[in-house]
Amino acid sequence: MQREAVSPDKFAFIAVLKACANLAALEEGKQVHNQVRQSHCESDIFVGSCLDDMYAKCGSIEDAWLVFSSMPTRTVVSWSIMIMAYAKSGQGQKALDLFQEMQQEQMPPDNATFVSVLTACTSIGALEQGRHIHALLIGLDADAFVGNCLVDMYAKCGSIEDACRVFKNLARHTIVTWNAMINGYVNVDLG
Repeated sequence: MQREAVSPDKFAFIAVLKACANLAALEEGKQVHNQVRQSHCESDIFVGSCLDDMYAKCGSIEDAWLVFSSMPTRTVVSWSIMIMAYAKSGQGQKALDLFQEMQQEQMPPDNATFVSVLTACTSIGALEQGRHIHALLIGLDADAFVGNCLVDMYAKCGSIEDACRVFKNLARHTIVTWNAMINGYVNVDLG
């Protein structure tokens, strides 16, 4: 495309950024980011979210934060990306703080946000905060991914009773759900 002197548009940037994210190709992603800047597409909400996601998946949390903090408008997707980036990088408290900021800005969380914030609770053993988040999930805890994260969070935070209660209320149990319960019981027996 570039050899033929065709300028990429936001759709091309989105596709290439997704490829960089999937391949964890940070250097190539940075090069694409430079081209995004030159084309003035950086303020597009979808391009911004893809940049944020690419940096997060490539492990460059600082760059992800710079993109996120410079976004003129943030969506639930961009918030969830950043919360998960902090949770997966071992910065669970920052993820929880960001979730609180999201709530203060009255951005309604979705299932992906809850998965991200429950992952943060699990990573730092924040049982009480996990219970608070569970209380916000009215009706959403039936989702398989959210349910699995709840079981895992409770089990890893040492509340096997809560893990069992969530497990029993799930309509369907996946291998992830079963593994979370089994590991929870193993950890209780070893503790």
